[in-house]
Amino acid sequence: MPTPPGPGLDVGMLLDRVDGIAPIDAVEAAAGALAEMLGARNLTFLIADFSGRAVVRLTTGTAGVEGARTQAGAQAETVPMSGTVYERVLRTQEVDVHPLDDEARIIAPVTDRGDAIGLLELVLPAHPAPTAVADVAAAAHALAYVVIAARRYTDVFEWGQRTTPFSLAAEIQRRLLPTSYTCEAGQFTLAGWLEPAASVGGDTFDYTLNRDSLHVSITDAVGHEVEAALLATLLVGALRNARRKGLDLAAQARYANDALVENASAGQFVTGQLLRVDLSAGTAAIVNAGHPSPLRLRNGRVQEIGLGIDPPFGVVPGRSFLTQAFQLQAGDRVIFLTDGMQERNAASLDVEVALRDTADLHPREVVQELGAAVLRATGGDLRDDATMVCLDWYGGRPRRSDSVNGADAGLVSPARVLRRGQA
Repeated sequence: MPTPPGPGLDVGMLLDRVDGIAPIDAVEAAAGALAEMLGARNLTFLIADFSGRAVVRLTTGTAGVEGARTQAGAQAETVPMSGTVYERVLRTQEVDVHPLDDEARIIAPVTDRGDAIGLLELVLPAHPAPTAVADVAAAAHALAYVVIAARRYTDVFEWGQRTTPFSLAAEIQRRLLPTSYTCEAGQFTLAGWLEPAASVGGDTFDYTLNRDSLHVSITDAVGHEVEAALLATLLVGALRNARRKGLDLAAQARYANDALVENASAGQFVTGQLLRVDLSAGTAAIVNAGHPSPLRLRNGRVQEIGLGIDPPFGVVPGRSFLTQAFQLQAGDRVIFLTDGMQERNAASLDVEVALRDTADLHPREVVQELGAAVLRATGGDLRDDATMVCLDWYGGRPRRSDSVNGADAGLVSPARVLRRGQA
């Protein structure tokens, strides 16, 4: 007979257990507290790696698993996801419950605002009642907050996610990307992805969500490796500085252009698009600095969005940039991309077909599928970075919790429950 596995989730007790704990130990301390609360055993956290094609089981200690990496008292075991329950749970964001004789194994997504951070895996001593499964889902959501807080202070999580070593250029480029690649809010869902070439090509994407506006950028710096990464750093830094000064979209573009003209070497430039969505009015505007046109999926049809084209950033001193109206309708899906998705040895990829084929997927899955498609088209040998940002627009009015500072007040997980054998 199903019974609850323990006293239930006590978020206050969980936070007390990790308060004052060294960041490197915070997740393990939280896992131990959750195991006690839920009456679970074999509770482990698996973090999603940067490739999107594996998860990494992070534990303390330096012994135990053959082939695992070790560093600074931590152990990282890479688990390929293709065709596994891990892939299904991370993709569907559904809790998986699998019977084990008189016990049950549960795998739950560790997610915050659509950002799939990883998985929580545990064994309960009895077949769980729905309330117990709901507790596990809420525990996984609570764990997401612990991971987000702890990883600001230690390299352990970043190290664990790197199943492939980074070059210096990739290290610089990584710092230019947002902490979370996915953001869900009441009016939209946004997700970005970057497939780095063997020789880093200077691509970036960025976004910020304020109470009344969403800002998105996608950029592509000329050149490769450290030179391109440093040029991208200058451009992204200028854009963020201008945005945080409160400049409007056209002024942000001028500021970034002048920064490149004044500080970059002759012949260096960056293409890019800057988008601002007014969440109160439901309108949008865009600046297009010599960048490939975005694509829009509307009512089952994929079309290129025609934009006026200004020169790339850094080409014309004192240049003013055209701010263009950008139409959004409820139900639109818009894909912003760099030329690495369309040119050089990726030219055989039909992005429009790939976009139609992924119409039913979450934006987080869409960008990963497009990344996988460009890898297939190039035989895994990208000649240039391939970057994409997917924006699903639902419309309506903003809610107070939609601002970046208005995170969920509660710890209620959005995860659904999938019992093995059920649809």
